[in-house]
Amino acid sequence: MTVTTTPTLEGRPIKEYLGIVTGEVIVGANLFRDLFANIRDIVGGRSGSYERILRDAREQAIEEIQAECGALGGNAVVGVDLDYEVIGDKGSMLMVSASGTAVKV
Repeated sequence: MTVTTTPTLEGRPIKEYLGIVTGEVIVGANLFRDLFANIRDIVGGRSGSYERILRDAREQAIEEIQAECGALGGNAVVGVDLDYEVIGDKGSMLMVSASGTAVKV
């Protein structure tokens, strides 16, 4: 299934718009991961553990919009927007949301 941030697919006309699809993934921060991320912040460098969590959450949110699109009979999602938010007490949770328009091409 094609998933794109663009509003159209070059060379593939959209035959039908099926509606907005969304996917949200909320992940909790881990005490040990936070500790090592804080150490990494002090000494510099990238936080590989957080990057993996963000990548996995983003992939899961995209999988959710693909599944919702498929359930509507679509074969592509256009105009995809990805958002990242810190939520919960003391920013203890991270939310990744994806939204777009399910279409038939």
